[in-house]
Amino acid sequence: MTPFGRSLRDLRTKRKIAAKDMAAALGVSPAYLSALEHGRRGRPNRRFVHQVCQYFGIIWDEAEELQRLADLSHPRIVVDTAGLDPEATLLANLLAERIGELTQAQLIDLLNLLNAFETPKQKKRRG
Repeated sequence: MTPFGRSLRDLRTKRKIAAKDMAAALGVSPAYLSALEHGRRGRPNRRFVHQVCQYFGIIWDEAEELQRLADLSHPRIVVDTAGLDPEATLLANLLAERIGELTQAQLIDLLNLLNAFETPKQKKRRG
C-alpha cells in the first residue's frame, strides 16, 4: 500500500462509500481504484487527485497534503545515484536490499531521521 492509497482508502471508508460507487463517480474502474489503494498502480496524475479532492470536498492544506502523498506514492521507485558520493549509492542499495525486513518502528525512525534534515533545495524554497 502507498501513502496515497492508504489515505484514499481511509477517506472512502470513513465516509462509508463503496469502492464501486466512488469509482463510478470518478469515471474509473473499481479495479483501478482498488489497485491504487493497494499500491499495485503507480502514482496518480494531478487531474485524478483533483477529482478526488472535489469528490470529497477537500480544499486547501488537506488537498495539498493529498497531492504530496500522491507525489510520494510510486511503488517501484528508482533511485539514481550516478554522480553522487559512494555513500549515497551504498545507502540506496542497502535500503533496497533491507526495506522489506524493517519493522514499522524502524521505518518510522528512518522517516523521522530523513525528515529532520533540511536539504539545500528546501532552504532555497523557504528563504
